[in-house]
Amino acid sequence: MSLMDAPLKATAVPRIDDDRVVATEWRMPPGSETGWHRHEHNYAVVYLTSGNLLVETKEGNVTVALERGQVTSRQAGVEHNVINANGFEFVFVELELKRGSDT
Repeated sequence: MSLMDAPLKATAVPRIDDDRVVATEWRMPPGSETGWHRHEHNYAVVYLTSGNLLVETKEGNVTVALERGQVTSRQAGVEHNVINANGFEFVFVELELKRGSDT
């Protein structure tokens, strides 16, 4: 595989990383991907762009239509790769919660 064949990577911009939360802004050019990863914490995502993301999982792939301002949340343990299926940059902020409801 040459560098020309390598997938375009999304850019992760750290915003906060303290004892309670990790906030990361993801900037995804068209066709870029996050790369396969596993979420070690419960998390929420705030979408700053409307469009479609292709989510690859071990169970199969799904294209998700998202709206600017929409918020989703998931439990720890999710494994996936996210691909920008749009012809434009897609941006979202991911908030990973380091602690449970004891805070």
